[in-house]
Amino acid sequence: MKMITFNVLTLFPEMFPGPLDYSLVGQALRKGIWNLEVRNIRSFADDKHASVDDTPYGGGQGMIMRADVVGKAVDDVLSLNQDTKLIYVTPSGSKFSDDIARELSCLSNITILCGRYEGVDQRIVDAYPFYELSIGDYILSGGELAAMVLIDACVRLIPGVVKNSDSVANESFASNTLEYPQYTKPRQWRGYSVPEVLLSGNHEAINKWRRDKALFITKERRPDLLNNLNGGEND
Repeated sequence: MKMITFNVLTLFPEMFPGPLDYSLVGQALRKGIWNLEVRNIRSFADDKHASVDDTPYGGGQGMIMRADVVGKAVDDVLSLNQDTKLIYVTPSGSKFSDDIARELSCLSNITILCGRYEGVDQRIVDAYPFYELSIGDYILSGGELAAMVLIDACVRLIPGVVKNSDSVANESFASNTLEYPQYTKPRQWRGYSVPEVLLSGNHEAINKWRRDKALFITKERRPDLLNNLNGGEND
């Protein structure tokens, strides 16, 4: 089985592995199913203050991560693997999705650049083939948490990480629908009962109930997914 390596470029390497060291993803990391390499961007600064940012040309608020420093960090990764997939997590990127996670999980080497402040100098994106990705329409303090989300979503799709492969196949977004409701013991709780169909043993009826519930929930909460499912037509 091919191992996937994630290289993370960040100003805060101490944040990693963080949540990625827990549960199934953490177990897979310790088993060597995937690998994490973290580089401190600040270590590539060459002045006595280890400066990594400066004020924006043209004026404006905030600071911009310098192209010369970030570029050296990127070059360091590329010197070891020219074929690594370069990803910059940024609010202005394309929307990250389950389909993208599945594509990335098949690669062997991925490098994620984590921005801070007002982001990186545009020349970094122009000079390197970065795939710009956003995990949502909101702003974080930096790209580290977004990188963790991306890594977690990809790693759990690697064969052997989640023991029950059907669990991954039937999750929300895997078929352009949200997941159906799930129940376990006890059968009665605070006046709420488990739907009788789930206790019937009739697998055909159970599967139909789950499909119907998944479609209902998706239509109510994320009708855009049904547009994708129906090729742009949603009744």
